[in-house]
Amino acid sequence: MSHEIESRLPDLTQQFPELAALSGAVHGALRKSRVPQTTLTLMMLRAGQIVGSTYHTVQLTARLRKLEETEERIIAVATWRDAPYFTDAERVALELAEAVFTHNPGGERVSDELFARAAVHYDDEELWTLTVALGHFSLFVPVALIGKPIPGRPPGKNYSRTLTAR
Repeated sequence: MSHEIESRLPDLTQQFPELAALSGAVHGALRKSRVPQTTLTLMMLRAGQIVGSTYHTVQLTARLRKLEETEERIIAVATWRDAPYFTDAERVALELAEAVFTHNPGGERVSDELFARAAVHYDDEELWTLTVALGHFSLFVPVALIGKPIPGRPPGKNYSRTLTAR
């Protein structure tokens, strides 16, 4: 018995084509940044794990493999705190992702102490890069969790439903 995976909603860009241009512009800016693409992708993978998005974790794991990242480092993102595979700068980026995407009923999510540790490894432009990367990811979290695009398919081909007139 075959169960075809289907998205819940049709392709978002059919409804809002401007979002494809916006996303492309943000991706372009992030690609030109001084923060390594591996660091940005590791950080977003951790965010995807936290929010429980199969679509994002599959997509970001594939991106890390294309960046020739080791399987040990990809797997260890989930347990990065005690994994020996990450640089101090990568650890701070992973911690920022956790701080942003994990509820903290006891206070602010990104403490002054965490920001100060991040500032040791990243200048203002690089801190903005990390911030924009997480913001861009945040924009598409509801798309993945509500619309449920098909994991493993490239953007633009990750929806199984076509737009229908109502």
